[in-house]
Amino acid sequence: MEGTDGYRQGRSATAVAACRYWHRRGMQTRPEHVVAAPGAPLLLLAVLGAMGPGGVLLPRPSPDWHAAQARLLGRPLHTVPVPVECGGVPDPVALRETVDRARTEGDAPHVLVLSVADDCTGTAVPPELLHEVCEAARDEDLLIVSDETWRDTSHAPHDTVIVSPAEMLHNGTDTDAVVVLAGLGEALLPQGPPAGIARFPDSARGRALADAARAVLRELRAGLQGPTDAAIADALTEPEPLRSRRVSAARAQGALLTALHRAFTESGALCRPPHAGRHIYADLEPVRPRLAALGIGDSAGLEAELVRRLGPYVSGGHRFCDDPKALRVRLSSELLTGGSRRPEPLTSPGVSRALDSVRSVLADLTAPRE
Repeated sequence: MEGTDGYRQGRSATAVAACRYWHRRGMQTRPEHVVAAPGAPLLLLAVLGAMGPGGVLLPRPSPDWHAAQARLLGRPLHTVPVPVECGGVPDPVALRETVDRARTEGDAPHVLVLSVADDCTGTAVPPELLHEVCEAARDEDLLIVSDETWRDTSHAPHDTVIVSPAEMLHNGTDTDAVVVLAGLGEALLPQGPPAGIARFPDSARGRALADAARAVLRELRAGLQGPTDAAIADALTEPEPLRSRRVSAARAQGALLTALHRAFTESGALCRPPHAGRHIYADLEPVRPRLAALGIGDSAGLEAELVRRLGPYVSGGHRFCDDPKALRVRLSSELLTGGSRRPEPLTSPGVSRALDSVRSVLADLTAPRE
């Protein structure tokens, strides 16, 4: 590492290992293009700080920590509904309309934060849809910040194609339009130190952004010191035992979430099939009249009732920039494992009992009432 302060990361062990990590994913990277920090939220804060004033665009719903960083910096937030196919990205037509409206109202949005594998809905963005979103962002002169924290948690990697905007724009004229960001806790360092890495474009604009992001982290004293740097670099080599555990855990998560998805759709809810991560996002609008009979009319009320009956593994859509009046909730696979993030087989007695409990609660909540 250059110096001893942990902020000038051009030749740090993490930066070198991150280059190989991204090379394996089709993105050529040099150490000076990498910035690392103790966690993805700090990195997003640094990137948004480096961009300066201007609005931030987010899909609706989106992870709560995305909005938190923009609010912390006082940036105007503009949320855009996700398409029918998946979460993680805005509907491309609605994106253009939102940018036009924001500019008419006097704001100048210049950053779009998206997730190619979405923590909220558990879905992956189809490449053809991502291409449309990238085209819309290019036309509106937006910098894309691609959160790829959950990219390596596909439940069926051979059946789910996940592409980064940086890969999609690699050989075009917009190669300086994407910053890739990844928190490493979910797929690489579940028991390790909090860590995140960001890949900046190989361009004058990219180098300026990287330097500005490092300056923000320097002011926050948020660098990686020797032992932490070494531990993160070691994880980024992705040794075979780690990759095997990751694939096995993702497959097991997929089985749990598919069962949870089935339970909710059978109760009348709308829910996109899960492809990655450990959450699903259910919309109970089709059974609103039945829930209204119980005094449930918004996401906060729905969250409170499901938490009371099922435990603290349910979060209302209002926590993810969604419409607070909508009956939408995010559900974690922990609901079936008693709070453990280590997935268990569907056939295990504990999971079977938990799934029966979910079905029973949903049947009671959505039963026709006189």
